[in-house]
Amino acid sequence: MAKILTIDDDTQILSVIKRTLEKDGHIVTTKESAASVEENQLYQYDIILLDVMMPDVDGFSFCKKIRDLVDCPILFLTAKTLDEDLCEGLMCGGDDYIKKPFSIIELRARVKAHLRREGRENHYQLSTGNFRFDLSAKVIYADGVEIRFTKSEYEICEFLAKNKGQVFSLEQMIEQILGYDSESDKSAIREHIKNIRSKLSELKENPIETVWGIGYKWQV
Repeated sequence: MAKILTIDDDTQILSVIKRTLEKDGHIVTTKESAASVEENQLYQYDIILLDVMMPDVDGFSFCKKIRDLVDCPILFLTAKTLDEDLCEGLMCGGDDYIKKPFSIIELRARVKAHLRREGRENHYQLSTGNFRFDLSAKVIYADGVEIRFTKSEYEICEFLAKNKGQVFSLEQMIEQILGYDSESDKSAIREHIKNIRSKLSELKENPIETVWGIGYKWQV
């Protein structure tokens, strides 16, 4: 199951896409214009289907605007079939295109192919609640905003998020995160968690729950 955003000013096309992809088990959100999309919500989608020719903001311009905000594939829905038009779409950040009019079979196949590719690549990423971990870059995003953590703070978050719902004592966290030979003590872990919570408080996020008398767990 994937979360898919489809933007097109043709309501009939939106209806066909929504009906088709929901039969495949996906959650499909439709918008009739790019201007109506809330950019701070884009992080939640696994793929974006984007019409090129729209009255307010055209697809190419919108793609350029949001490309740095999202990592997911962007597929253009376009009646433009000239090579220069297709190249422009790829150059502005698009990953593929589906030529209009398109068949349901092609739509499903292209969406499936890109989601499968993302599935292969996503072992470098971890998503939980409103948080996304870039495991290769060691960076955490909350609601699409990068949060600046120290190395130890990041390691604590990653470890707990990978083991979501499981409670760990301070001793276990020192051993599993910092290693047997670490000179850190329980008070250091507590201080790191205090700093993590402080940094996330502005976003009204508190993913690390204290389980009194036992330890901590990631709860979102």
